[in-house]
Amino acid sequence: MTAKTAFGQTVHHVELADWLGTATRHHAEGCVMFDWLGVEDAGRPGASGQRHAVFLHVIDPRTREGAMLRTELGETDSLPSVAHLWKGARWHEREAAEMFGISVEAEPEPEHLLLPDSFEGHPLRKDFVLASRVVRPWPGRLEPGEDNTSAPSRRRTAPPGVPDPSWGPRREEESTS
Repeated sequence: MTAKTAFGQTVHHVELADWLGTATRHHAEGCVMFDWLGVEDAGRPGASGQRHAVFLHVIDPRTREGAMLRTELGETDSLPSVAHLWKGARWHEREAAEMFGISVEAEPEPEHLLLPDSFEGHPLRKDFVLASRVVRPWPGRLEPGEDNTSAPSRRRTAPPGVPDPSWGPRREEESTS
């Protein structure tokens, strides 16, 4: 286990094999208040959906200090459940299983929480295709180059309050004759 501190929060990076043991040790040391459990699609470009980072944040109510645990899962890995330590974690584990498709070692198997049984896919993964973007084009304004009529370019933006060139010549362009 390695620990890194940034912005006042220490994150303990835990190997998956040590996840349950580390969580149990933090519970025994007084972190009995569950805050949240979340998942991040940790896939790099071209590899999204292949790795997931799981975060667990628990608090010691006596000192009001929190502990953040982080582990990474591969496509075939299962996350050991911590719901027997913190009852509130059960809902978060169900959400992680449904929205990210991670496997949680829990008894009984996590049921659907938000989506119907007929829904296919995991909507919070980066590799999930938004059906609304496929069926209907984006209703908003397109970025330069997205409409296939021009090459993408970087437009210089003027500071707020500076009019565009269509308002006439600039002061520095005026001749002093």
